[in-house]
Amino acid sequence: MQELTNTLDVETGEDSLAAPGGLDEFARRHGIEGLGGLGGLGGKGSGAGTGGRQLAEVCELREALRAACLAHTGTDMSSAESATLGRLLAGAPLVVAVDGTGRAALRPADGLTGLPLLTARVAAGIATAESDGTWQRLKACPAHDCLWVFYDRSPAGRGRWCSMAVCGSRAKMRTYRAKQR
Repeated sequence: MQELTNTLDVETGEDSLAAPGGLDEFARRHGIEGLGGLGGLGGKGSGAGTGGRQLAEVCELREALRAACLAHTGTDMSSAESATLGRLLAGAPLVVAVDGTGRAALRPADGLTGLPLLTARVAAGIATAESDGTWQRLKACPAHDCLWVFYDRSPAGRGRWCSMAVCGSRAKMRTYRAKQR
């Protein structure tokens, strides 16, 4: 999830998914057949037609996830963002799999490809993280020129900034300057 949301660098505007072949490369790295040009769809994942629709849907999922991660730092999701993420995840077919040791886990249903597989993996990841108490630690930096998604490793789970050296310092300096006026 973190890697998906960070395919857009808000500060520079660089979107690795929208770059030529970017969606294909993302699909290849994550073994998602049928996403972009993989699995017989042809063309570039960022092109027109099916690949272009897929890119738009993957970006919609990415931004809905970013909004959820931003909510973990205290900025509530809008009802539209919450509804979008809910709609996308509702279509994620999951099954409960039990391994040889008797452990149960949610996983994508067999036979999924493309966007349904990506969405099911995200849904399973969210459910697992919520279950083990780590979902609230996946946060988006609240700096509007950053919004980088990071895992909060602070002992109390109260980290707010992706980096205190950059975004945290900038925010503290803005607050200080505002008080001096």
